[in-house]
Amino acid sequence: MTQLASSYDPKTFETALYDAWEKAGHFKPSGKGEPYTILLPPPNVTGTLHMGHAFQQTLMDALVRYHRMRGYDTLWQVGTDHAGIATEMVVSRNLALEGKGETRDSLGREGFIEKVWEWKAFSGDTIERQMRRLGTSADWSRSTFTMDPQPSEAVIEAFLRWHEQGLIYRGQRLVNWDPVLKTAISDLEVESVEEDGFLWSISYPLADGSGTLTVATTRPETMLGDTAVMVHPEDERYAHLIGKMVKLPLTDREIPVIADDYVDREFGTGVVKVTPAHDFNDYQVGVRHNLPMINLFTPVAAINDNAPEKYRGLDRYEARKVILAELEDLGILVETKPHKLQVPRGDRTQQVIEPYLTDQWFVKMDVLAKRGLELVENGSIQFVPANWINTYRHWMENIQDWCISRQLWWGHRIPAWFDDAGNCYVGRDEADARARNNVGADVALHQDSDVLETWFSSQLWPFSTLGWPNEQAMADRGFERYLPSAVLVTGFDIIFFWVARMIMATDSFTGKIPFKDIYMTGLIRDAQGQKMSKSKGNVLDPLDIIDGISLEDLVAKRTTGLMKPKDAPKIEKATRKEFPDGIIAHGADALRFTIAALATHGRDIKFDMSRAEGYKNFCNKLWNASRFTLMNTEGSSFTGVPQPRTDAERWILARLAAVSAEAQTHYANYRFDLLAQCLYEFAWNEFCDWFLELTKPALNGDNADDAASTRHTLLYVLEALLRLLHPLIPFVTEQLWRQVAPRLGLGEDTLSLRPYPTADEFAGDFARAEADVEWLKGMVNALRRVRSELNVPPAKQVTLLLQGGTADDRTRVARFTASLSFLLKLARIDWLADAADTPPSAAAIVGELKLLVPLEGLVDLGAERARLDKEIARVESEKEKSQTKLGKFTDKVPAAVVEQERVRLVEWTAQLAGLVEQRAKL
Repeated sequence: MTQLASSYDPKTFETALYDAWEKAGHFKPSGKGEPYTILLPPPNVTGTLHMGHAFQQTLMDALVRYHRMRGYDTLWQVGTDHAGIATEMVVSRNLALEGKGETRDSLGREGFIEKVWEWKAFSGDTIERQMRRLGTSADWSRSTFTMDPQPSEAVIEAFLRWHEQGLIYRGQRLVNWDPVLKTAISDLEVESVEEDGFLWSISYPLADGSGTLTVATTRPETMLGDTAVMVHPEDERYAHLIGKMVKLPLTDREIPVIADDYVDREFGTGVVKVTPAHDFNDYQVGVRHNLPMINLFTPVAAINDNAPEKYRGLDRYEARKVILAELEDLGILVETKPHKLQVPRGDRTQQVIEPYLTDQWFVKMDVLAKRGLELVENGSIQFVPANWINTYRHWMENIQDWCISRQLWWGHRIPAWFDDAGNCYVGRDEADARARNNVGADVALHQDSDVLETWFSSQLWPFSTLGWPNEQAMADRGFERYLPSAVLVTGFDIIFFWVARMIMATDSFTGKIPFKDIYMTGLIRDAQGQKMSKSKGNVLDPLDIIDGISLEDLVAKRTTGLMKPKDAPKIEKATRKEFPDGIIAHGADALRFTIAALATHGRDIKFDMSRAEGYKNFCNKLWNASRFTLMNTEGSSFTGVPQPRTDAERWILARLAAVSAEAQTHYANYRFDLLAQCLYEFAWNEFCDWFLELTKPALNGDNADDAASTRHTLLYVLEALLRLLHPLIPFVTEQLWRQVAPRLGLGEDTLSLRPYPTADEFAGDFARAEADVEWLKGMVNALRRVRSELNVPPAKQVTLLLQGGTADDRTRVARFTASLSFLLKLARIDWLADAADTPPSAAAIVGELKLLVPLEGLVDLGAERARLDKEIARVESEKEKSQTKLGKFTDKVPAAVVEQERVRLVEWTAQLAGLVEQRAKL
């Protein structure tokens, strides 16, 4: 046990406290009480902690710590995701930086995978170390990596079961294709970016020579794969052409004119080309009309052998130039005009994504989605906020089959083998595939080279982490006890890609729901509401906020590795303007409290650094209040619940009971913003400001019993306050609690296992004390305003004259004379029987009681008269303006505006009367 330092410095204790908690095993499930489980959305194994992680993990940790203190058997299941595409890109980039000439392709599959595992061993625990710095109270002994043996077994089992049920199939369909990564990617990995482009109008001649049709396109290179032109069935301009054929320019093919209500008659000429193998909407048209699917591109987006020979091998954009030139020469390029485009780009490579027709593995989603929707519709799983069910419902009702294969090497390899004839056999391994399908050893088999996309293993997270499908592992890890989890805390942007799939997969494989509640968080943005991104140079690193960073290091961090290096000077300038002194160390607690305070139920959350500075001051305030308490209870020792003797004690215990009940309500509703607000108000205003001030008369008075009782209550309420705050700010509360606990005879070695406060703990009939102290606070505030307005020095004593009031006011004045005199530096308190006896005074009113402070000896009366005259003139002017406005209003002025002005006139009139009365006394 060490003495409390004179100043709050989180660097001196945060890391040491965390190490002690983890070493003592405080984060592991207790095995006792009602289970409470939270799943961590697994971050990329090669990633680092960013603001989105910090935001969600702070809220999860608050929930886990809160329920642990309430006696629940808490399990926070953590781990990392192998992140196929991201990891391959990182390792490939590292190979290039090494300068040895090694590449993914030169190493081959096995050699490259070895390099990936080496990188994983080097960097894999980075983000978990950073999570510890944030204060994450997870059971690290259970940390799971999606490529570990147990979850890998679950992936194979899930694939086999769905394949046997006919839910997994292999087929040729259109997918998002990244020509740099040379793999299919999910919709989540595609960004739609508005860019400047062109709209080209091209004349297609009718095969019978009777005329032409002009089509508009933004991608003329794909016309080589057109299999129809299309008009709206109700477009009278083209009704007579439906069913005819047109000659496809630059080719020797003829294609039909078809009708489909997908066409927008107002766009361009009302005639569009149909390229089913290169456009998702055209693909659906092609399916409806049974059109041929002609793929024009190679995996690197060059023209393939399905195009006329002279275009083969050209890059897609080089082919565009050649085709446009030829159309121009033929005289059939009708028009070229600028056009705004929504261009799909890969979020990792920033390359334009191609709709690409290729053989892939898919999961049939219709039956799974119907059940997944039912589980939410019937209330088994609930969204918070509830309106997110609409987004979920819309997607589940319009769901498409899920492409689960990726053309990568890093990941769970698809458990399927092919013979030379192209027949496919699925099994746990090659021997199992042969046995299941009666394939002899004389038949050569080769395994599918693709891997499963990362989301396939992630969807199994709720139960693969609990040992499924291995019965012994399920027993050891508490499958029955900890599934379903209590709540999933995640972002709304992955409702479709992860949340929905966990619901469907968990139900399909286990017959259980994965979680009871889904708390959807907003997205963290910068103070201007802009999305944080490296390209914009506005990223905030949570560890920099916690531990601080110099300006030069911050500039270097934001400008290194930019996708557009030319943006570096602009980003440097903006960074230097925003953070001229770098970022000071705020500590983990200040960041955590800021996050909680910002956690509204809105869609976007603006992170303002000034809020973090404010909450660092809050931690400092708590530190200083604890020092005051410890200094004033030196040598004291108490046990049990205090039996309050003073009104101040009764009042603070009543407020403690109220805020304890309020905190539990906010936790239950996931309103972390309201939780932070109510705890802040109680800690800063009611405890640190008012109660500490109200204890001073007793602590400095002559009544030893009142002083002892006040010391007990001081310690008791501070200890309860630290418990209230602990889930949000665990470090500073633990550090302070270790000083407070011995004086209350508490034997536990950590605050984190103390019970969370409940209103019942502080039960008592303190209603009268609450009313009395609120009256006292009103008196103190009113008199302090008067002293401030008169610029009376804090130590100077004044006289207080009282006039009017109720019987209760007189009783309270008598009871609180000592407190009022002490708190307000009063020489005496006198009651005035006759208003005529009132000397020149500054006045305030509390209820029906008038408070007067004689001015003689306190202020220059001449200066005060001048000040009042000036203020009277100003208020008279405002009153006249209001009267003039009301006189000019017509019947057309809204009633609300008229009423607002009438209220202003009443207020100005009352204010003027008070000033005139005050001036008359001078």
